[in-house]
Parts: sequence; structure tokens; C-alpha cells
Amino acid sequence: CYEISRATLTKLYDELYAARVVLEGTILKPNMVLAGRKSGAVSSPEEVAQKTIKLFREAVPAAVPGIAFLSGGQEDEEATANLNAINAIGPHPWKLTFSYGRALQAAPQKAWSGKASNVAAGQAAFTHRAHMNHLAALGQWKPSLEQAA
Repeated sequence: CYEISRATLTKLYDELYAARVVLEGTILKPNMVLAGRKSGAVSSPEEVAQKTIKLFREAVPAAVPGIAFLSGGQEDEEATANLNAINAIGPHPWKLTFSYGRALQAAPQKAWSGKASNVAAGQAAFTHRAHMNHLAALGQWKPSLEQAA
């Protein structure tokens, strides 16, 4: 994942420079650097953070103001823990946040289950996931907060 991501980002920014794109007006929406699915390995949040930030320091110009991560098939809490670890090892030259789809929607959809009587539960589950990721974007999330909900 690291090498392919590095090659992709390097090519991306080479092309953006060639096209004279004002990087200060862009937001990058990348993956985190995770162990490949076929490897059978599982990366700790600290490993994900170290590899992801190493990659960005090598390939993403500091002029880019923000990076909004994809969850990329990660489980809800896994994506939150990884985002938190990335932000906890700052400071960084970019604002690091999330742009999750499934990692924000899975728990609310399960709580709702398509039933009108479950709308409030679905909304509460969404509010919780959004709040957990907000804290992770600040580097302030803790696993114990998941049980406090």
C-alpha cells in the first residue's frame, strides 16, 4: 500500500504542478497506509499513523491545506482509532480530518434497520459516530468513549 500510494501521490502532484494548479485551493482525499488485505497482517493504529505521515511528508506538499481520509473498508472503530493515532503524532502541516462513508453509516443503518420506530436510535448512532470521529480528528479520541455512549 505504501509504495503504490507514494507513486500515485508523486504522479498526482507532478501533474498538478505542471498544470499550475494552486495547491492551497485543494483538498486531498486519500487512503491511510494499511497492511494489504492479501498480506494477512493487521497494522496497529500507531503503525498506520507512522507510515501514513511518513508517506505524506514525502509526497504531499505542505501547501495543501487539508487531507480528508477515506475509511477504505475499515471497521467503524478501526477507522476512528487510525485517524486519532495520525492526529496524535502531530503537529502536521495539513489539517487532517475524515470523509467517511460506510464507517459513519454502518452503525446507524443497523440501528435503524428501515423501521420508523428505530429512527431515533439510528440518529443517535450517527451522532455518536460523527462525534467519535470529530474527537479523532483532534487526536482526542479514546476507546473508552465508545462504551460511554
